[in-house]
Amino acid sequence: MARKTILNDAHRALGARMVDFGGWDMPLHYGSQVEEHHQVRRDAGMFDVSHMTVVDLTGARVREFLRHLLANSVDKLKSPGKALYSAMLNEQGGVIDDLIVYFVEEGFFRMVVNAATREKDLAWIARQAQAFEAGVRERPEFAIVAVQGPNARAKVLGLLSEQDRERIGKLPRFAAGQARTADGAELFVARTGYTGEDGFEVIVPQAQAVALWDALLAAGVKPAGLGARDTLRLEAGMALYGQDMDETVTPFEAGLGWTVVLDAGRDFIGRAALEAQLAAGVPRQTIGLVMDEKGVLRHGQKVLTAHGEGEILSGTFSPTLGKAIALARVPAGGIPLGTDGNVRVDIRGREVPVRVVKFPFVREGKPQPGV
Repeated sequence: MARKTILNDAHRALGARMVDFGGWDMPLHYGSQVEEHHQVRRDAGMFDVSHMTVVDLTGARVREFLRHLLANSVDKLKSPGKALYSAMLNEQGGVIDDLIVYFVEEGFFRMVVNAATREKDLAWIARQAQAFEAGVRERPEFAIVAVQGPNARAKVLGLLSEQDRERIGKLPRFAAGQARTADGAELFVARTGYTGEDGFEVIVPQAQAVALWDALLAAGVKPAGLGARDTLRLEAGMALYGQDMDETVTPFEAGLGWTVVLDAGRDFIGRAALEAQLAAGVPRQTIGLVMDEKGVLRHGQKVLTAHGEGEILSGTFSPTLGKAIALARVPAGGIPLGTDGNVRVDIRGREVPVRVVKFPFVREGKPQPGV
């Protein structure tokens, strides 16, 4: 039986079409996936992401532990509230999961990991934490609501207490802070997201989650489901774990090389494998594709290049662009941006030309140059 978030009844009351997503009963859409997509791009929408896992890490050596655990450098987090996106790797350099870690205070970091990888993540983190005597505590009592879009921050700020409104309103991107709603609910508000739009991801005790959801609805924030979340994140060039990367793919192959910090004196898990791959030459690369002909690019379709075959990882019809887009993994070979005709996708036996473009495809609602 699929697990349910605390907001499950609220979704059903709003007429959501529910689907199984990684063992969770989640809303796919509330009527129109495309309308929900445009709502986030143009105004503000909200997603129930309570299926994701909050993990609190504590101890005198917890920073040292995270320096060892993550490919990105936690030393970038110099002041409380700052956040960091990183991959967590195995010894072969493959991605166990991608995640966000928040620096709450020295000796206390908060991490949010993916729902489908929860069990293996918790086991891996706990095993690695032992050598550093770091505490690992899952926080299932929390729900998470992501409010995204150009007007999202204003909608959330309007629900906060007067003393917190100005402070949270000044949070820079990839930062978080504690706050209270006007009626006293305690929130952990992070200026992060998975849509390419501005907004907040709000961690709230389950006991207050329905009230927060209802208050956002009353403030004019419309709900959005997994369908819109997927098209939004792909337009933003954001990878999906299990589809665009997994334990057989390194960050360099997944287009996440920017999250790897090979700083001196830090021996993080997977570093030796990554350095060996760089020395030998990264064999595969992730590229962005746009198809100007009618049709849809889908996961698993074959990609044909002058350097060999690859495949579509994530593909969809982009509501913002009005055409099909995809992330694909192909043999490395320096395929130039804008290439047309030399790169093709096999769609039911027909080789359709596509253009290779830099992703993200869309940033803050606007198509990027060349797309």
